[in-house]
Amino acid sequence: MTIRFDGKVAIVTGAGNGLGRSHALALAARGAKVVVNDLGGDRSGVGASATAAQKVVDEIVQNGGQAMANDANVAKAEEVDAMVAAALKQWGRVDVLVNNAGILRDKTFQKMTLDEFKLVMDVHVMGSVHCTKAVWGAMREQNYGRIVMTTSSSGLYGNFGQSNYGAAKMAVVGFMNTLHLEGEKYNIRVNALAPTAFTRMTGDIGIPEAALALLTPESVTAGLLYLVSEDGPARTILCAGAGGYARAMIYETDGVFLPADQQSPENVAALFEQISSAEGQQMLIKGSDQSAKFIAKAVKSMQSR
Repeated sequence: MTIRFDGKVAIVTGAGNGLGRSHALALAARGAKVVVNDLGGDRSGVGASATAAQKVVDEIVQNGGQAMANDANVAKAEEVDAMVAAALKQWGRVDVLVNNAGILRDKTFQKMTLDEFKLVMDVHVMGSVHCTKAVWGAMREQNYGRIVMTTSSSGLYGNFGQSNYGAAKMAVVGFMNTLHLEGEKYNIRVNALAPTAFTRMTGDIGIPEAALALLTPESVTAGLLYLVSEDGPARTILCAGAGGYARAMIYETDGVFLPADQQSPENVAALFEQISSAEGQQMLIKGSDQSAKFIAKAVKSMQSR
């Protein structure tokens, strides 16, 4: 089966360079009409220019596709609303949203200012919120939507000097989980992509020369295209890079039950190995599943007395 996007309209943020550019070009090559969004600043978010986005649009058009450039700052809701309105006016619908735009302000937490923390959160988290909010109504009305958040191993597992970036990248996973529940009945599938690629965002982290040839944006884009395809998954964290593809999943251990008269920190400490045991662990679908699990364990314990 060949994955195509004929008749579909896609918005890709941060698409002037790197991963976003690769995503936009690939979507267009497979038939999508693409809004190429890029503020045009450097990787720290400084500066602005429509040139980067326009270059990608020119490349798409030269290859026979359809695209429009947009330089909206995703951290500004009014600019994002105008971008989506322009896409709807031009093409009548929005089917795919790839929240890819991002910046870095790496420092240890001790040295990081609150403004540096907040700026990264504004771009990654609120940028994803603004773009998703702007397309959500149209996707509900047309009973179709495919949305991807861009997360990171820095959010899933942590990375030294990236407390702001890591916090933002884990936040969009929580955002995805809830949107999945709210969008499911409207055929809106929401996923997250955790990429590893050699781009200007990762260009100075000391990647060995031999690995650079493997860390292509295109290897990540292959996974992205599946996530936003008509038959793609939902509520999935797909990790992609250097030709490797894996799924990250959050599991909760089965845990233990302690009756009221035994609910002490000492007993939690004594049973912590059992609490941490992977035996019987499961992936929960919504927050209330945890409450239901604990209540069921309590009821079972009381019934066995």
